[in-house]
Amino acid sequence: MKKTVTVCEALGNMRLLIGFLMVAGLLADTYPRQPGVDAIHYKFRLSLSDASNELQGETTVEIQFLQDNVNEVVLDLQDMTVTGVSPGTYTHRDGRLRISGAPSRKGERRLITVQYHGEPTGGLRIMKNKYGDRVFFSENWPNNARRWLPMIDHPYDKATSEFLVTAPVKYQVVANGLLQEETDLGNGMRFTHWKQSVPISSWLNALGVAEFSVHHAGVVTGVELQTWAFRQDRQAGPPWFEPVSRAALEFFSEHIGPYSYEKLANVVASGFGGGTEHASAIFYGENSVLQRPGTGLIAHEIAHQWFGDSVTERDWDDVWLSEGFATYFTLLFTEHAEGRDAFVAGLKDSRRSIYEMERNNPTWQVRHNNLADMKNVLQRIIYQKGGWTLHMLRSMVGDDVFWKGIREYYGRYRNGSASTADFQNVMEEVSGLKLGWFFDQWLNRAGSPVVKGTWRWDAEAGAVFVVLEQSGDYRLPMEIAVGDKVEKLELNKRQQTFTFAAAKEPGDVKLDPRTTILINASFERTGAGGAR
Repeated sequence: MKKTVTVCEALGNMRLLIGFLMVAGLLADTYPRQPGVDAIHYKFRLSLSDASNELQGETTVEIQFLQDNVNEVVLDLQDMTVTGVSPGTYTHRDGRLRISGAPSRKGERRLITVQYHGEPTGGLRIMKNKYGDRVFFSENWPNNARRWLPMIDHPYDKATSEFLVTAPVKYQVVANGLLQEETDLGNGMRFTHWKQSVPISSWLNALGVAEFSVHHAGVVTGVELQTWAFRQDRQAGPPWFEPVSRAALEFFSEHIGPYSYEKLANVVASGFGGGTEHASAIFYGENSVLQRPGTGLIAHEIAHQWFGDSVTERDWDDVWLSEGFATYFTLLFTEHAEGRDAFVAGLKDSRRSIYEMERNNPTWQVRHNNLADMKNVLQRIIYQKGGWTLHMLRSMVGDDVFWKGIREYYGRYRNGSASTADFQNVMEEVSGLKLGWFFDQWLNRAGSPVVKGTWRWDAEAGAVFVVLEQSGDYRLPMEIAVGDKVEKLELNKRQQTFTFAAAKEPGDVKLDPRTTILINASFERTGAGGAR
């Protein structure tokens, strides 16, 4: 996000034009959307047992029709056996549950109930945790909710939801939203009901069933903070999660806008590493927590509650709006909590990772192009280069404008979905700049620039001469420090010479002294020239 390009320049550069069309959202991933159907609410009733891994399920979905004469609703559901649907008739093939009924009226709402059972092969992991105890944990990212829940399994359709779970009494159950009921049924089983009252995308629905120790840590910025750790980690869980969580909640709430959900539960889970940012109930892999400082991981997953969860990418091609944002906002929290040096160190580590990944994967770019293979939804370049794109935007427009844009973007699309074009439009509004070239350059093309440069001081001319050469046709606004003075320049040709007044020899000349541009640079002094 930076600078202007004239209409003639844009028309004369086909790559920029194609990039603009991509940013504008004319290309999309291949999921078959239903323009006449909007899922409003899901009620998931599930029975779990220790006798087998089979679950018994009944889901009621409330549908709102957006058009007249829609006579079919399609839900995603794999692996499960459907035993009944009402009202209407149905077919269930190739992971698609097609439900036919009376033609709709625009604005009409209809309840559809699906009864099913089966043993999930994905989406819900049933296994033993690191202590050998049986546990149940959802893992819906990116499109595995359909492996055990009938729903529209794509981020473009957001809905509220409830989990009504019957499980053996030894287990505690955690899910999205607020706890509505917890009742021992007197037959060795317990009924637990959670309700999520803010719309979320399918993969953000969470269910964890284990022998938990639950710690209620009080309220932070109006949000109840909880820790759900395995019973064996009762002492270790709260001090590992809660201090960073408090600080991150306060920082993001102050700088971005209000937290959207009813609680923030940090949940230790089995079956994966790292973390998964389910709305209001974040899951952290059991081997990724409690053993080393968790500042970055916790801040990353909490940042997702704003970006990815509340403001969700409308299309998988724009997944950087989730992961790139969470990566950069983790660094922003680091800058707040640990200082500028730690922030810059993180940027430099990220930059090294970008160039290493691009050497090994020369076709990777931040935005996908009509993504069809969901296995590749999270190419790792999305995290670091997406984050760096935000950093370069902040560096160009300045802190005040950047944060104004972030708050406006969040406020405008909170609890909804957005595209890269939406974000670009907001940042153009608040900055007064045309940013199409910037988005295209950093998000829609593979590779990152390599810059080689030299400098020399000429006493006779009273100037420093800088020669810069770049590997491609990038537009690179950057800074250079000539002694104590920071100057601005823009490298937009393959090779350019820049002249800076310097009456005396500068102690040093540094390219990108404040780490504001994504370049792999080598820069050195050459012969002095002129009289000394």
